[in-house]
Amino acid sequence: MATAVTDSSTTVDLDVKRQEIVARAEATGLRLVRFLYCDNDGVIRGKSSAMSGLRDRLESGIGLTVAMQAFTMLDHLASVDGMGPVGEIRLVPDPTTFVVAPYAPHTGTVLVDMQTLDGNPYAADGRAFLKRMVARAAAQHDLALLAAFEPEWSLARKEGEQFVPIDDSGCFTTTGMNIAASVIDEIVAALEAQGMVVEQYYAELGWGQQELSIRYAPALQAADHHILYRETVRGVALNHGLYASFAPKPWADQAGNGCHLHFSGWNREQTLNRFYDATGEYNLSTLGRQFMAGILDHLPGLVALTCASVNSYRRLQPQMWASAYRAWGPDNREGALRAASPFKGHEAESVNVELKSSDSSANPYVSLGGVIAAGLDGIERKLTLAPAVTVDPHTLDESERKKIGADRLPESLEEAIQNLKRDETLLKAMGERLATSYIAVKELDIDAFAKADEAFEFRQHIYKY
Repeated sequence: MATAVTDSSTTVDLDVKRQEIVARAEATGLRLVRFLYCDNDGVIRGKSSAMSGLRDRLESGIGLTVAMQAFTMLDHLASVDGMGPVGEIRLVPDPTTFVVAPYAPHTGTVLVDMQTLDGNPYAADGRAFLKRMVARAAAQHDLALLAAFEPEWSLARKEGEQFVPIDDSGCFTTTGMNIAASVIDEIVAALEAQGMVVEQYYAELGWGQQELSIRYAPALQAADHHILYRETVRGVALNHGLYASFAPKPWADQAGNGCHLHFSGWNREQTLNRFYDATGEYNLSTLGRQFMAGILDHLPGLVALTCASVNSYRRLQPQMWASAYRAWGPDNREGALRAASPFKGHEAESVNVELKSSDSSANPYVSLGGVIAAGLDGIERKLTLAPAVTVDPHTLDESERKKIGADRLPESLEEAIQNLKRDETLLKAMGERLATSYIAVKELDIDAFAKADEAFEFRQHIYKY
């Protein structure tokens, strides 16, 4: 049966796309195609199809126990009604996401939607949540989010049971670039081979720390790209005998790894940046400011989605350039939201906002879906954005921060989850099934790490992410 998927500019015949995937897989000598998803704890998981039966599985999917969306990063099973040993869903590929994996021999990858046995979206699927938010923004507000995840990550060697940074070079130094040059070169080639456009690269502040950014894309594609990016970086690094870690704080004495989220709001045709106003403060439109105000309003609970691990809150500290306060400002890297300075002569296209309270332990679909839900609430309630902060908010006294609502962000995942449980807007947007399973997974993580020492926490996060 012919099926099609439509966005604002294109219609894709999925049957034709599936046929093209099979033909390409055969032509390139693939033996396995990985059906990948991201779970509620931000861990990328999946199953693989051999070439026999691939055509059918591209349409009907691969079976998966309903329990998997209740699994934690430690492979513990959270107690969630209906997410135990009985029941199945299907991992149904989105054919538009298929790529050949340059880092794995004879292997392709495709990203999936979780579906019930009768073909409906599975209510605990983060990708389905993001799709709903994208559709809501377009239908109700003529708004299409363009976004880019901007991850930092650390390259390490394993020595015995310890993960050790590959260097002790300085921030932006060519020494750091040269030490990592061979693996970075292969990563760039692998990303480009999968259709991702590399923008910038440099060695970051922490030992062994790298930052390599790719071009923005429509919201769903941006989240898809982040999954493929993480897989590519880790896969290429392993081929060099190295480990690439996206953990928020892989080592206690080194800079943390953020995954700053850049976004701008365009009309559905993506011809007009609706966050831009030439006469507005910092070139921000009223709509853009309302969207930002919504994010700041919900940020105490939203960080449970964007800074999603126990380890995240070691990074989210004052004066670490990681954003510890609910504040915003122009090019203020200590605020939770940064109004990025536009490029001269390209102001209308380049005005965008950066959420710094974000890291790669988050499921990017859940994270970006939550950001959109919060921003739309700001638009719908016509919220007023607090005054810009043009200094490090930590240097303000408590009374000054209170006047502008620049309170301290949660200092633990436990605190963030409690805030999320009180945020009816985010819970309603996520839906009962996703919200319940997500919170259950995080609360089991919180309990597990509370019973262990710091060494266990660092090791589990540096390896799992």
